Amino acid sequence: MSKLRLAFVFFTILFISSYTLLQAQTPAAAPVTATQQANNAYKYSPDGLKKGSLANQFDHLNYISKNNYDFKMVRKTNLDIVKRNVVDTVAKLHKEINSLKSSSSNYSSNTKNLQDSIQTLKDQLAQEQQKTDSFSFLGINTSKSLYSTVVWTIIAVLAVATFIFLISYRKAKVDTVEFQKTAEQSQEEFATFRKKAMEKEQLLKRQLQDELNKKI
Repeated sequence: MSKLRLAFVFFTILFISSYTLLQAQTPAAAPVTATQQANNAYKYSPDGLKKGSLANQFDHLNYISKNNYDFKMVRKTNLDIVKRNVVDTVAKLHKEINSLKSSSSNYSSNTKNLQDSIQTLKDQLAQEQQKTDSFSFLGINTSKSLYSTVVWTIIAVLAVATFIFLISYRKAKVDTVEFQKTAEQSQEEFATFRKKAMEKEQLLKRQLQDELNKKI
């Protein structure tokens, strides 16, 4: 009987600590978006532990758990579902971070190739400007002004492409940093959660032992 009671106390503390951490990190009220409305719809639905945001899953866990004075009686199976969802979310974030890192490397390589191409075209243009106004290009007599126009048009296109790649690379880098911060915050939350849970478990064990000692 004491083991069952200890298990109940442990999972109660586990839930309260998790719920408190999530509530403490909840931002100020903002206009409700379509995504938030969809998440809130899962709060009291049968699929509340499987769908919606992590915060709504914890809300649903709180909703379906029974009250016992100042504690919540949380089913182990429900707690395992939420834990698995949190672990899956962290794994997904790590996967997205790795994907963004790979994309950043590709953007850097493409940007360098485009810059080299622009420099090559500039060198060719400087050489052509030293020649006569009329020359043979692919067997066709072409004026220097027309050739220059074509080359500068290509350079402009490449410059625009380079600019687009630079913007995309910068955005990918910012997204990578944000995902890394999210993953680190999730890990810190887990560490804090486990530490507090262990501390409360030890405290409850001592209180339980004191109560048993008083009855003896």
